[in-house]
Amino acid sequence: MIHPLILVAVFVVCTVAGYFIIRSVPSLLHTPLMSGMNALSGVTLVGALTATGVALLLGETMWAQVCGGIAIVLATVNVFGGFGITHRMLRMFHKKKPS
Repeated sequence: MIHPLILVAVFVVCTVAGYFIIRSVPSLLHTPLMSGMNALSGVTLVGALTATGVALLLGETMWAQVCGGIAIVLATVNVFGGFGITHRMLRMFHKKKPS
């Protein structure tokens, strides 16, 4: 079993690295990059579903199941938000029909 402090350390390092990577991206590219990252959010959702399912099957603690449920909700919000922003961005490039 992996020690929880190692998992927290990995989370913190990934958060800091992600912050510095995103900070260096010009603001003009944020929306196109977010729409591309939406696919990775889908992978996150699959991972959250799998981890929660395994926790339920193995009879893990209620804490693990609750954390898995929260991860599913947050990943789902991220996926749908990404699709919404991508759709809004693509609408900007449609020709407006004359009235």
